[in-house]
Amino acid sequence: MKLLRTIRFDHSDDNVFEKAAPADEWCIPGAFEFVDLRQADLTGKTRQAFANGFLGLPSFGRSTFATVAAISESEHDELVGVLGGHIMEFYGAPDLNAARSAAAGELQFAAELCSEQPINTVFTVRRTLDDGEIREEFREIAPPGEPRHTRIWDVVEDDA
Repeated sequence: MKLLRTIRFDHSDDNVFEKAAPADEWCIPGAFEFVDLRQADLTGKTRQAFANGFLGLPSFGRSTFATVAAISESEHDELVGVLGGHIMEFYGAPDLNAARSAAAGELQFAAELCSEQPINTVFTVRRTLDDGEIREEFREIAPPGEPRHTRIWDVVEDDA
């Protein structure tokens, strides 16, 4: 199974979001946090989180970029519990089963977004509020070449 992880290219998320997600944390789009938001509420850092932020788990901070990564079944189950607890505490789920079901649905949506993408594909999200309805658009940023990874060193022969 694949899911999204936060990725940080610089420290800009610390400046644009009220709470930035740390690098390499599991994440989901997280639009459910904005369901009751009105256009007038979309200002400052709230506006930035709404417009371009993935929701990190378990920090519940936001990240501008997310990358596709493999996730184990046990990690996925743990995230259902973490997100379910958050939904129960902050969004008034009637019981833990309903909260866990909602959490599983959020994680399933993110997994479907990743399912056909190669590992390390980078995503951005763009959200708009249109007549009270949240619209999401995901953009894939594929690095050039194969395999899709970041080159961090070169191996060179020593002249000695």
